[in-house]
Amino acid sequence: MFPDGPVPDPAGSHHERRIRSFRPRRGRVTPGQGEALRRLWNQWGLDIDGLHRIDLGELFGDPELPVVLEIGFGMGEATAQMAAADPGTGILAADVHTPGQGNLLALAERNSLSNIRVANGDAIILLREMLAPASLSGLRVYFPDPWPKKRHHKRRLIQPEFVALAATRLKPGALLHCATDWEPYAEQMLEVLTASPDFENTQADGGYAPRPDFRPLTKFEGQGLEKGHRVNDLLFRRRTA
Repeated sequence: MFPDGPVPDPAGSHHERRIRSFRPRRGRVTPGQGEALRRLWNQWGLDIDGLHRIDLGELFGDPELPVVLEIGFGMGEATAQMAAADPGTGILAADVHTPGQGNLLALAERNSLSNIRVANGDAIILLREMLAPASLSGLRVYFPDPWPKKRHHKRRLIQPEFVALAATRLKPGALLHCATDWEPYAEQMLEVLTASPDFENTQADGGYAPRPDFRPLTKFEGQGLEKGHRVNDLLFRRRTA
């Protein structure tokens, strides 16, 4: 569909098969999203193939720009808002949802957001194979798939192994920010992050954090709050020693 755009499962033939925390999704792409993918992918997009190390300074055209990795951005509206509010930070946004990739690229162009890059594929491979140690100034995981059935809990992204890997790619003092509206998953996140020797909770009471101003309240989240759903934010800092 997109000869010069994102490819399905770009690292699938190069790396081990394992239980994944996501479902690859192509979905129905609108004409506007497709046009953005065709025109902008080579400029602002990259496939997570696991075959090379990314130079973030080169990717964003500024070796001094701090870069935050966002894993899972949906349709990209919140990502675009955060990029517009903080043009001095680069956002490397990773997802596997083709319509969302196209939508975020279109938003970036429409709003002249040069501090967004879109990555297609497995974020684990991106972290492990393609990002240098201590290269990220932050990591955001907002509303990941909760995999609510007990037999699927092993698919959840926030696990001790993931947190240990993330710590190696974050600079000392960098923030790991998670948010979820699924209470049991929030409890697991808090337990896993609290147990990690690499992170410390920014909250003195060791609990959840208020939603920070830099995380936009999305339309979907607002609808959930109106229905009485509770959203929990977790803000943990990479230890400096």
